[in-house]
Formats: sequence, structure tokens, C-alpha cells
Amino acid sequence: MAIAAFSTIVEWYDFTLYLYLVTVLSRVFFGGGEASLADTLAGFAIAYLARPLGAVVFGHIGDRHGRRRSMLLSMAMMTAAMLATALLPTHAQIGPAAGWLLLALRCAMGFSVGGEYTGVVAYLLEGAPRERRGLITSLAAAASEVGALLAAGISAATVAALSGPSLDGWGWRIPFLVGAAMAGSVWFVRARMEESPDFERQRATGTVPRSPLRHTITHSRAAIGRGFAISAFGSITYYVGITYVPAFLISTGSMGEESSLLLSTVAAIAVILVTPLIGLLSDRIGRRVVLIVLGLSGAVLPAAMFHLMAGGTFGQALAGAVLLACLGGAVSAVGAVATAEQFPGEGRLSGLALGATTATAIFGGLTPYLAHQLTRWSGWPPMPGVMIAVVALCVLPVLIRFPERGSSPER
Repeated sequence: MAIAAFSTIVEWYDFTLYLYLVTVLSRVFFGGGEASLADTLAGFAIAYLARPLGAVVFGHIGDRHGRRRSMLLSMAMMTAAMLATALLPTHAQIGPAAGWLLLALRCAMGFSVGGEYTGVVAYLLEGAPRERRGLITSLAAAASEVGALLAAGISAATVAALSGPSLDGWGWRIPFLVGAAMAGSVWFVRARMEESPDFERQRATGTVPRSPLRHTITHSRAAIGRGFAISAFGSITYYVGITYVPAFLISTGSMGEESSLLLSTVAAIAVILVTPLIGLLSDRIGRRVVLIVLGLSGAVLPAAMFHLMAGGTFGQALAGAVLLACLGGAVSAVGAVATAEQFPGEGRLSGLALGATTATAIFGGLTPYLAHQLTRWSGWPPMPGVMIAVVALCVLPVLIRFPERGSSPER
């Protein structure tokens, strides 16, 4: 279980690194300028659409052949994509083809990440004592924040240590090489993992579904819908409220690259501290109550925080970023266990793929690009926060009627 949780650090380092370096990548692969930044964010959104497909494919493997095999294959693919990204030629060397190659590798990364996170969440849930599922499953979310922290910290250190020409010429490769090395190391360690006890139970009792996708659609339609709603809220609070913040601060002229990445590093530390506490709290008072409070907070806080970040001092911007990050981390912490508990062990990964990962592709991959465009077109800095609030209000009715974990299906 410790290996599974640690693996999420590498997964999220590799995936969020793109957003933390988005302004640098826009110059290196798309030639620079406002249009290039939009193109780079659009590339992130397009690549994210590969995530549900990867979740379905790896979910089938995990539900049919075991969680361990699925996680080994997804990490191998991630390692290869990260290393290839670090070795890519730039726009200055081969022109527009550089951007297309980057997009292709981001699609491969999105495909592999699609199966990675759901596999880890299911693995942790199935190995945890029932009364500690919230805490232990939240470790996946906390570990993902450690990965995001590493991505922000290494990006900030790279940007601070190098001059502009050196950064754009070769320095941008350093964080990607670090990610490839970490992913390769995790693959070797992960090879020693034991299989999930729940999947072993399925093998012993002969209940492994022949067609996990069909099994889940037939027996768990309502659970798929609830998982979609929770993940939609969690995704937009994370990707707009956390990872988009550096690009927001830079594009609005509030901060430079170095300061915005420093701010994001501090915010990531706050999320790491908050996430396991929220997971533990959901074990004590239930998932439903925590989700409702977070839904109400998502409807009220984000617009004000984006306004504060755009027009305030560094301290005010830091306060706004930390509050937004804690909200996103809290939703991720309780959302992971709440969605996974809605499905029985048979077909659990496929259920998460259809509900949670599909929502993440739409509300995680597309929303940073949409937030950037709406803010630019409207000239109104709180617009990203309004986006979060609208999703929170739409999801609140689902959260209010959400069945508590005690009524989740078990076999």
C-alpha cells in the first residue's frame, strides 16, 4: 500500500509539470506570444481527452487480470512518454512539428494517467480497514499533492537558476528528465507489490467479471452518475483552483514566473497537510457531510480568491492561492474514497473510469484553457472562480442526496 501511494507522487509530478511550465513550453514549442500560451493550454486539454480512454483500457485490465498488472503497464507507458518529452526537438529546430510531437506525447501521458490514479485508489481502498478507508485512500490524493509540490518546486528552482536563453534552450528538459528517472524507479519497485486482497477474493470465488465494462453499466448506473458529479467538482477545483493559478498570475500581469511558482509551492505544502485530515474527518463524521460543506464553500469562496490574487499584494495573493488549494485538496481527499465506495470490487476500476475519469477529462482538462480564454475575453479576473462556483452549485443536489458509505455496495 505504501508503494501504491508513493507511486502517485511520480504520476502527478509528471502530469502537472506541464501546467507549471506552460509559459516556458509555449515559447519552446509554439514560438511564444499570447496565442502560443493559448495553444499550449489547448494541447493540455486535448491530451486530457485521452484520459478516459486510458482509464477504460487499464480499468478492463485491472478488473479482469488484477490491479497489479494494470499499474505496472500504466507506469511503464508513463516512463517512456516522459523520457521522450525530455528529448524532443524544439520549435526553433523543427518548426511547428515540435508542437505536434509534444501533443502526441501528452496524449500518451493522458492515456497512461487515466489508468494510474483509479488503480491506486482502488488498491488502497481494498486493502484498508473499513473504518480507516477515508484516511488511507486520501493518501493517494496527498501523494499526488507531493508530486505537484515537486513539480512546482523543481520548476521554480530551474526557472530561478537559469537565464532566459538557457532555460528556453536546454534548461526546460531538466524537470522532465527528473520525472522520467522517478517513473522508471517506481516501475521496478512496483514489480514487488502484492495483488489487491479484493481481487484475490474475486479469483477465489470465481466472481471476476468476464466483461467488466458491461457488468458495471448493467449494475452500477447510479453510482457512475454520482462519481461523475463528485469528480466534476473535484477536477475543476483542482485544475482551475490550483494548477492553473501560476498561468493566471502570469497572464494577468500580477506576478512573474519565479514568484508565481514560489506561491504555488507554498500552496502545495498546505494541501499536503490538509488532505489526510479531511480523509480522517470523513471517517469520523461521514463522506456526505464533508462533501456538502465543501460544495457550499466552492460556491462562495473561489471568485473572491481570484479577485484577491489578481489585485492584491503578494501576501494577499498567497492567502487566496492557499485557500483555493486547500479547497481543491479537500475535495480530492474525500472524493476519492466516496466515489470508489459506490462500486463493488467486481468492476470497480471500470466504474471509476466511466464516472470519475470521464468527468476529470471534461472538467479538469478543458477548464484551464476555458478559464484562460474567458478571463482574457471578459477582462474580469474573478471569472475562473465563477466557473468553480457554477459547477459547485450544479453538484450540490447530488451531494445532499449522496448515500453514506455505510450503504455502499459490498460483496
